[in-house]
Amino acid sequence: MEPVRVVLAGAHGHGWWHLSNVRRLTEAGLVELVGVCDVRPVDDLPAGVEFSGDLAGLIGRASAEVTILCTPIHTHAELAERALRAGSHVLLEKPPAATYAGYERIAAVVAETGLACQVGFQSLGSEAIPAIRRMVAEGAIGRVTGIGAAGAWERPYTYYSRVPWAGRREVDGVPVVDGALTNPLAHATATALAISGAEVGDVEVELYRANAIEADDTSSVRMRMDDGTVVTVAVSLCADRRHEPYLIVHGEEGRIRLTYTEDRVEFDGTSAVHPRTDLLENLVAHLRDGTELLVPLERTRGFMRVLEAVRLAPEPTAIPDVFQEVGAERRVLPRIAEVTASSAERLALYSELRVPWSGRPRRAEGVTPAGAGRTVPGPGDGARKPLGGDALRPVLVAHGRQVAEYVVAPELPPTSSPRPYLHPVRTLGGTTVTEVAPADHVHHLGVSIAISDLGGGNFWGGRTYVRDAGPTWLGDHGTQRHLGFSWRDSSGFGESLAWEGPDGVETAREARSVRVVELGGCWALDMSFALTNLTGEPLPVRSSATKGRAGAGYGGFFWRAPGTADGRRVFTADAEGEDAVHGSTAPWLAMASADWTLVFVQRDDPWFVRVVEYPGAGPALAWETPLLIEGTLRRRIVTVVADGRLDPGDAAALAAEVAR
Repeated sequence: MEPVRVVLAGAHGHGWWHLSNVRRLTEAGLVELVGVCDVRPVDDLPAGVEFSGDLAGLIGRASAEVTILCTPIHTHAELAERALRAGSHVLLEKPPAATYAGYERIAAVVAETGLACQVGFQSLGSEAIPAIRRMVAEGAIGRVTGIGAAGAWERPYTYYSRVPWAGRREVDGVPVVDGALTNPLAHATATALAISGAEVGDVEVELYRANAIEADDTSSVRMRMDDGTVVTVAVSLCADRRHEPYLIVHGEEGRIRLTYTEDRVEFDGTSAVHPRTDLLENLVAHLRDGTELLVPLERTRGFMRVLEAVRLAPEPTAIPDVFQEVGAERRVLPRIAEVTASSAERLALYSELRVPWSGRPRRAEGVTPAGAGRTVPGPGDGARKPLGGDALRPVLVAHGRQVAEYVVAPELPPTSSPRPYLHPVRTLGGTTVTEVAPADHVHHLGVSIAISDLGGGNFWGGRTYVRDAGPTWLGDHGTQRHLGFSWRDSSGFGESLAWEGPDGVETAREARSVRVVELGGCWALDMSFALTNLTGEPLPVRSSATKGRAGAGYGGFFWRAPGTADGRRVFTADAEGEDAVHGSTAPWLAMASADWTLVFVQRDDPWFVRVVEYPGAGPALAWETPLLIEGTLRRRIVTVVADGRLDPGDAAALAAEVAR
């Protein structure tokens, strides 16, 4: 086999690595270096290697089959086009371009010429990625709920003065986007997207800088994929030392960790290092025997959408010196490696981790290649409805009418066990059927998921029942913290939440789904949750009833209805009244007033219901004995919301319809 003739464009900086790699493959008889293109002289080139500043001319004279482009980011699009039009295949350093438009420009020429363009995300040459994808496909960790990546490196001041474009967002009005997310730690995002395999939906970006630069040196991003998966990346160039970047693939039944710089996969107490294929070697094999490219340009489209979101985001927020260790050689953000690790664990942005130098998220939600919008882009967006409400208060719509609002981050005292909730929830006729913080129970919050005792933490609010002592203030209140939406539109949303105990430690991770179901003349709220134990040992769910308070089995999904409603009654298919229905295991339960009816449908747990003292209902997770969560607890309840008072026959018919 004849060696592939190679030209290298950009021989300084990282170009020296490519020169060394070409020498290695030359010794193996796979390639031959025939030319080097640069604006500065290059010493000690092998005999017979032509040096020139004219890339297209050099490719033609040297009959180069492959051009390695290792030039400044903002030159990639133009030089890639020149190389392709000169008849050369291209190995293009990451990121592919400084803008999505530049990426599309290269893609158009690739399609026109039929030549190959391999992008230099070396981590994507690792066999660890297909290995992890096989593990996921085989169900090793159950359904994937998210992927979190973390990376913390150190960079001296000289890193940003080595070339004119380092740490810049633009040079002379031309986009560069040389930030932590898009260049030095770009592999974190690219690798996470490769493992996901889904299309990028919308993107949230937070950019910060400790150094006096234009671009970000400390950043976090959250992507919502079109399959519902949440992907987060948190990186910094301001660590005290180099910490090897890694990813965690979160599943409902386990997790996989990939240290991508080492190709190391850790799962269930085992550790395996996988081989990696050099991308130039792969490109040569593609040209000589048709081997499939590992990183064709098309595979980097999702990464470029993230880069575009970074480019269009507001300028990075400067981190005050008071939060840094400012040294003679570099700036350090204390414990930043722990912060990035926490992001990967919780799938959270910096602003959601209570980092003192972070502010509120500055979202680029709905960023498309052309800019920002208010819809979730990606394949199949024609079926998506416009986003309802805003990021902190989504709105749900049924039959063209606003029927509910979801409060993501309520401002509540710790004693109310702060958590997201739905309120107001309305019938199609506009009657409100929820109540928040009523005088009788200020910790009742519309429609929410609340547990009176989860592993010793009060996630219900109010006083905690103590055996032989009664309700007692213990200071044991937990918080449900919103991590992000995996998808969101006017028909509902998927959400990830962290259940944090009174000490701030995450006890459990919840995946929540809320959907609107349109019915004839009414609508239904379909709500499900999967609560995953993170403690490493059985996690007990207790109610006051399990501690000796008879009948107080509340805990789980709970709907607080308005206490002002007249003519309240409660019934099932074969029982009526609070005493008869409370504790029953009927497949549906209806609560009605003169103006509205709620029909709750579920089959897992006994019913907790109040109608005389106040109107409220929900399934009881721990009716008389504690429930132990070993892995993941899953529950689903569908609630029909109807105008007027329904009779048992109508309620039964609607219950049967939504139970299908």
